[in-house]
Amino acid sequence: MNDAQLADRVAAVRAFNRLYTGVIGVLDEGPADAEYSLPEARVLFELAHQDPLPVTDLRKRLDLDAGYASRLLARLESRGLIVRERSDEDARRQLVRPTAAGRDAFAVLNRRSTDQIGGLLRRFADEDQQRLLAAMRTIGDLVGDRRRDPALVLRPPRPGDLGWVVERHGALYAREYGFGAPFEALVARLAADFLDNSDNPRQAFWIAELDGERVGSIGCGRGPDADTAKLRLLLLEPSARGHGVGKRLVTECVTFARAHGYRAMELSTVSILDAARSIYRAAGFELVGEKDFDDWGPKLTDETWRLEF
Repeated sequence: MNDAQLADRVAAVRAFNRLYTGVIGVLDEGPADAEYSLPEARVLFELAHQDPLPVTDLRKRLDLDAGYASRLLARLESRGLIVRERSDEDARRQLVRPTAAGRDAFAVLNRRSTDQIGGLLRRFADEDQQRLLAAMRTIGDLVGDRRRDPALVLRPPRPGDLGWVVERHGALYAREYGFGAPFEALVARLAADFLDNSDNPRQAFWIAELDGERVGSIGCGRGPDADTAKLRLLLLEPSARGHGVGKRLVTECVTFARAHGYRAMELSTVSILDAARSIYRAAGFELVGEKDFDDWGPKLTDETWRLEF
């Protein structure tokens, strides 16, 4: 990234910041007519969810220095909204808890905030609300503290999921490997085949979600003969890498094939997909065939892998 690109991106972030603060109506000290400053409201929020709360923990959560935290708590205490006390277990630790008035103040703030955000969301159709929430999750994942153990769910496809699989295959593989339109067309044909045969009990398709967001896919269908299953359309979003999603998808697919009477499973991949090939190898697949081709743009080596049950 050169200096000009960085300057453009900085300007874009600053423009977003101005837009966002305008939308939520909050600056550093909150809206002009607010009864409580934003830091005061955040303290009441934290205390509403943990009572009592050690002052040291509160400072860490809100990223406050000791002096500012002390002045902030003193203001709230003078207004009768909180009390500070020494811990019975460790006299060196100071605890803070809300008073009845503090809990009432939080209830008013919480209701006001809920109404404001609800009003904002009602401006958009359901589909646009989902896009907004997805974008917010993306920002949170990139700039916030990532969870180490996001919830992984594998589920059957819902309406629109196979279209997403085609779109994400086309976009990701074009960006990362230069695959062209023929590759995306192949994915579309495979997805259509799954949809056309959705009532076949010996085929299945899974969508992987992390914390409710689609991050991967895989399908199991009939291969070259009735005894051989075919693993297809393994997809893993970059954001899901390192969470064991690919391994879980392949394991689920293999388990289904075994349970439905197949005696072997095959798959096709290309030699440059090192991460996927590592997952297949770990699951017990062996390379049984290779063929060079250039149908998707770059020169590639098609590989056939097979697992005997």
